[in-house]
Amino acid sequence: MNEHLFVSGHTACLGCGQAIGARLVIDAAGKNTIVVNATGCLEVFSTAYPYSSWRVPFIHSLFENAAAVASGIEAALKWLGKKENINVIAQGGDGGTADIGFQALSGLMERGHDVLYVCYDNEAYMNTGIQRSSQTPLNGNTTTSPPGKRSWGNPTHKKNMVEIALAHGIPYVASSTVGFPLDVQRKVRKALKIRGPKYLHLFVPCPLGWRHLPRDTWKVARLVVETGLFPVVEYENGKLTRVMKIKEKKPVEEYLKLQGRFRHLFATEEGKREIQRIQEIADHNIEKYGLLETSK
Repeated sequence: MNEHLFVSGHTACLGCGQAIGARLVIDAAGKNTIVVNATGCLEVFSTAYPYSSWRVPFIHSLFENAAAVASGIEAALKWLGKKENINVIAQGGDGGTADIGFQALSGLMERGHDVLYVCYDNEAYMNTGIQRSSQTPLNGNTTTSPPGKRSWGNPTHKKNMVEIALAHGIPYVASSTVGFPLDVQRKVRKALKIRGPKYLHLFVPCPLGWRHLPRDTWKVARLVVETGLFPVVEYENGKLTRVMKIKEKKPVEEYLKLQGRFRHLFATEEGKREIQRIQEIADHNIEKYGLLETSK
């Protein structure tokens, strides 16, 4: 790759994980790609009229229908006899994927369209004011799930979109994080070689919404894996084929303490007990997916 297909000039926040993820994805996909993007941070900061940071065809859809628009593009390309040479990528944030856009995404997968869907998961509706989504983690502080006398923040667990995608019987489902760029790009290239619907869940830290230092984006994106809170996995035809192993398990406190959205948990003994609940989530993931590397 001699030139990037997602270029400078956009207005993303310093340290934006989504901007990093977008460049990794489109550079791996290549020039012969059409991108359909749901309303959200990525669309807003990268395509301020009359400019665009995308060096491929880019279509801005509504919040809820990126997958439906991509389905129509894929069907049109097939009818024109051009689909063999052109990749179609639909993408959105966690809100536009797991919540508002889920119906269209489910339809895309059920109908079998040859499209790669990428969810850029920054764990809240960042573009509209940092409201909670179904991807907001337990006890996360957002503008609609603030901690108080009766709450420790978001009371629910993250919706498992990897398993939901798997339930549709599609040929390729994977997760990754911008903390491991080569893993992201390998999975994009692999997915685009497979016919049918593909789903990639990409973890992208948000310094503004998570209240961590911009320089810590990469660190946060790796710690979430090293603690077990975000399993990096790969499924082909419904079978788990690859797991990113943890060489040295880190306590969840190392991940949480870098982010202001969890600061309230460290203020009291009761809050520290809530941290233990988060640790239990990580421990469950490690056991379920066999994440811990064992010495022979």
